[in-house]
Amino acid sequence: MPDSSPPGRNLLRFAGIVAFWTLVGLAFASQFYLSSTLLGRSVTWGQAIGYSLGDWYVWAVLSVPILVVARRFPPEGAQPWRTATVHLAAALVFSLVYVFLRSLVGVVHGRLLDEPVAFAEVFRPLLVKTYPFNLLVYGVIVTISHAVDYYRKYHERTVHTLELEKHLTEARLQSLLRQLKPHFLFNTLNGIASLMHTDVNAADKMLVRLSELLRLTMHHPGQPLTKLRDEVAFIEKYLEIERIRFRDRLTARVNTDAAVLEAEVPSLILQPLVENAIRHGIEPRPGPGHIEIGARRDGARLLLIVRDNGAGLPPGGFTREGIGLANTRARLRELYGDRHEFTLANHPEGGLEVRVSLPA
Repeated sequence: MPDSSPPGRNLLRFAGIVAFWTLVGLAFASQFYLSSTLLGRSVTWGQAIGYSLGDWYVWAVLSVPILVVARRFPPEGAQPWRTATVHLAAALVFSLVYVFLRSLVGVVHGRLLDEPVAFAEVFRPLLVKTYPFNLLVYGVIVTISHAVDYYRKYHERTVHTLELEKHLTEARLQSLLRQLKPHFLFNTLNGIASLMHTDVNAADKMLVRLSELLRLTMHHPGQPLTKLRDEVAFIEKYLEIERIRFRDRLTARVNTDAAVLEAEVPSLILQPLVENAIRHGIEPRPGPGHIEIGARRDGARLLLIVRDNGAGLPPGGFTREGIGLANTRARLRELYGDRHEFTLANHPEGGLEVRVSLPA
């Protein structure tokens, strides 16, 4: 199969191979120079480096076909005995090839220094001295190749797993949003239906406001996050509908810090909280009801607050949370994990206060 890697990557790979074997050669040159000095032999740094690089640059050339064999016959293959036999035979062959090539290098080096030497005079001692060590070098090259390959595969699996988790999270969030939108629509339509028999004009106004709200929803891109500015605009449209329904019984105030309007928040995060305040705080209350919606910075976090002046939490809390609150909890958990806070508590002045704390 032809190599489809970009030329720049191939050049970088080649430079990496040369750099690796150069470092190995320099390390062995240092060892050769120090050991020769301790034994009283006269060896210069240049001689030590030249001799050592001559050894390891030969292995640099041989490492390319060795890597091909290593990847062609990985240890996790279907036939381990066949793989072991292939590598044993390859080790014997490459070790002998190394001796042959290194002998040629020695002959050329001798002629360049005007100290000619016969091929056999170089080949025989190299064969005796280096052949067992060459088998070890082959094994090290194959081991490093497999280690790098395992790391690459592990990295690819990790990236693939993260991509799958990301797509799964997005699918869950889309499912939760699809669950929330019809729930909100059905509840609003039920409110309109209850007015049809008592106040047709009010029901007609609610339908007009609902159409405007649905237009905003249809233009919503369906992303998990949106600007707080857009959420505030949406909730103000929703409150217009509820004010028509409750007439003078409902007042609401939206108090958001202008500095946080461009912050990203979960889509439709405020609507289920306000709807819960109306259903459990305002609707059962015979007198006037009031809702406050606020957003501000709290240190390095964004704080969203929805408070009503209803009866608050019953002793022991709600026996069962509705779709809106359960949906909100699930979406916050998917988006932020443990980096968010979602609390419902009775306010000291009365009523229920819902707080959502998010990373700013």
